[in-house]
Amino acid sequence: MTATVKLPEALEAALRQRCQQEGRTLSEVIRDAVAAYLAREPELDSPWALGQSVFGRYEGAADLATDRKRALAEVWAARDAQRQPG
Repeated sequence: MTATVKLPEALEAALRQRCQQEGRTLSEVIRDAVAAYLAREPELDSPWALGQSVFGRYEGAADLATDRKRALAEVWAARDAQRQPG
């Protein structure tokens, strides 16, 4: 596979200088760098780390999922009671 990589001038100059010092081609160095990058384990955040800033931030009924129909019925009944003329 052939790929084109655009590098800032300073990075390209440093890369070319290093290749010349080591007697290696640009392709060799870039292949080795990509292989080393892919060999590392990805640094993924855990689900806990992703949600840590919002855990415990909001409060509400703890059993909302299990009693959702009853909770909705209560809300609707209260709303209907307010609408009826007294």
